[in-house]
Amino acid sequence: MKITITKDAGYCFGVRDAVNIAYDAAKKYGKVSMLGSIVHNEQVVADLDNAGVDIVSNLDEINENSPILFRAHGTVNKLWDEAKKRGLNIIDATCPLVYEIHHEVKKIAKDGRQIIIIGDHGHDEVVAISDQVEKSKVIASPEEAIAIRKIKRAGVVTQSTQAIENVTEILNILMTKIFDLHFINTICYPTKRNHDQVKEIADTHDIIIIIGSFTSANSKRLTQLAK
Repeated sequence: MKITITKDAGYCFGVRDAVNIAYDAAKKYGKVSMLGSIVHNEQVVADLDNAGVDIVSNLDEINENSPILFRAHGTVNKLWDEAKKRGLNIIDATCPLVYEIHHEVKKIAKDGRQIIIIGDHGHDEVVAISDQVEKSKVIASPEEAIAIRKIKRAGVVTQSTQAIENVTEILNILMTKIFDLHFINTICYPTKRNHDQVKEIADTHDIIIIIGSFTSANSKRLTQLAK
């Protein structure tokens, strides 16, 4: 049996750095509170728990002497403001590429455009992106794009782990609905690279195994592409 491992299999740098930040913080402070899962991978979360990184669901659960770690996917502004107001020690593990998307939506919104995010409803990253501006819309599928009303001016960004095939299909529909459309492709480079490598080996191998989490949007998308 021949087994091929894709060249760039493994964490992207954003996840790698976030996990390392969590381990370093636990080593430094003994205990760290993490608002939600740092990444969507149960094994990683379990390992961090053993190292002293506890998951909490809200700021009230945090021990006053424990720093709070904000996860890789980004955090809504309300939680940032509340944590600062309480004087909590904030450790920011947000992926820099996610911050770039936040910057882009705010910049486009200043141009008076309706913000549309192509992404998964309820996903932590999408929720945080949407929170950067008022009255943003999230579109997850071509069917949802078909259902929206016509818009004069809009700015469109993507969740960082979207597949280009889904984005292209949705954009083709949005172009028939939006007179003045400003699109910024915010699919991150590690995602594009991993998707391309999976599509490449799918042509020459009998089966592809995706090692990841069932709760990970990235793992799910890689599986869809492989199929």
